[in-house]
Amino acid sequence: MSADERADVPPETVARLRSVCLGFPEAQEEQAWVGTRWCVRTRTFAHVLVVDDGWPPAYARAAGSEGPMVVLMFRSSGGELAALRNAGPPFFAPPWRPDEVGLMLGDDVDWDEIIELVTESYCRQAPKALRTRIDRPEG
Repeated sequence: MSADERADVPPETVARLRSVCLGFPEAQEEQAWVGTRWCVRTRTFAHVLVVDDGWPPAYARAAGSEGPMVVLMFRSSGGELAALRNAGPPFFAPPWRPDEVGLMLGDDVDWDEIIELVTESYCRQAPKALRTRIDRPEG
């Protein structure tokens, strides 16, 4: 599959993530080597991409699927990290970062859950001065 033939993340998915991610202080959106990512300063807190026909292979292997599927990558910590990395589909544990979690986005996306996961990911990656400006649910 050539680069020109690779599937793009559905625009509505990118738009929903953009509306959340760019609401965080100093968050920036950029095109990643594949897909779109959101960073705070230089630290990625969310990355969305398509796995199709086994490409990109590292993501296909980590998710245990050749695709096609849309994957959201985010950061977590503590008990939630362990629970998510061990939950099984639609979650998966990529081997390249111990604090990263993958989520296969299906047709029935729970956007409230996505907002919570991405917010926590941002707070994990952001400097304390920015983290304290985020409204987070008590928990």
